[in-house]
Amino acid sequence: MKQPLFTTPPSSICILRLSALGDVCHVLPVVRTLQDTWPSTQLTWILGKLEHKLLGHIPGIEFIVFDKNAGGQGYRDLRSQLRGRRFDALLHMQLALRASIASIMVPARHRLGFDRARAREGQWLFTNAKIAARSREHVLDSLFGFAERLGITTRSMRWDIPLPDSALAYASEAIPDPARPTLVLSPCSSHELRNWSVARYAALADHAVQRHGMDVLLCGGRSPLELEYGAQIEQAMRQPCRNLIGRDTLLEFLATLQRATALVSPDSGPAHMATTVGTPVIGLYAPTNPERSGPYYSRRWCVDRYDRAATRFLNRSAGKLPWTEKIELPGVMDLVEVDDAIEKLDELMLAGAPRTPTGI
Repeated sequence: MKQPLFTTPPSSICILRLSALGDVCHVLPVVRTLQDTWPSTQLTWILGKLEHKLLGHIPGIEFIVFDKNAGGQGYRDLRSQLRGRRFDALLHMQLALRASIASIMVPARHRLGFDRARAREGQWLFTNAKIAARSREHVLDSLFGFAERLGITTRSMRWDIPLPDSALAYASEAIPDPARPTLVLSPCSSHELRNWSVARYAALADHAVQRHGMDVLLCGGRSPLELEYGAQIEQAMRQPCRNLIGRDTLLEFLATLQRATALVSPDSGPAHMATTVGTPVIGLYAPTNPERSGPYYSRRWCVDRYDRAATRFLNRSAGKLPWTEKIELPGVMDLVEVDDAIEKLDELMLAGAPRTPTGI
């Protein structure tokens, strides 16, 4: 076992995790653990512009926004903001070359990254310390390897993302009565090949209304694809729904998720946002492995067709694939049948749609 980097609380730590929404949701419990264990340690988090809209108002953390679309100017701006500073440790939590280049701008005594086997895209070249080598972990569990390497063995599994009054007011209009069962459909991932078909979403939503008396909300961003998806699902449904796609901010959406009974989503950021507020998630998985990247507390409710996809498209079982392998190929989401999702929804509702931990 590697020796901990610190036996007393350090003065300052910098966390580097730029994106994406789901991944920064995984990082936040690690940051909360640092706060709870070392309350006097100054924490600085470098993250992306979109992710800052979700987390940037959290007190007790200094946030520095890195604009990945700004090219070289983004790196120069980061270097300028960090000029004259030096951290006791940098937690380099992102396996992307652009993040590693950004890490060069962060002066730190200990530059902690993933173990050699997991340090893809040459991340190991930019660090001088490694977390313990482990394999086949959920993304969130792997990130706790950073806290353990620092010398912290406890976990604070809490998110506590503050919700402003404006977001709470929006959510109260979207879901006036949280006691009434409400199903939120967030149909689109940033990776189009992870998206389920319009007809199947509509069939599942109709079942939710007919069988469980649920109100159905369609939620999502403002991209043309999401707006089109929402319109098509609404048109295909036989039962009523409310189409809110493109109408909310990230924090308004998070507040809406907090009042919802459940979320249906492919592998995407909203699945992990729901986890932060305790809302169970029916995840639709075929191109990615929910055991690695599924909603942390809702993997029992996920439709898991990853092994079937591996066999169908790669002629190998999932157990023989690299842990990070994605099967983002045309037709892969067709392996998730409507009846698969209906079965998970029925199981969830029979169990009372239990909410999941958010503050342990």
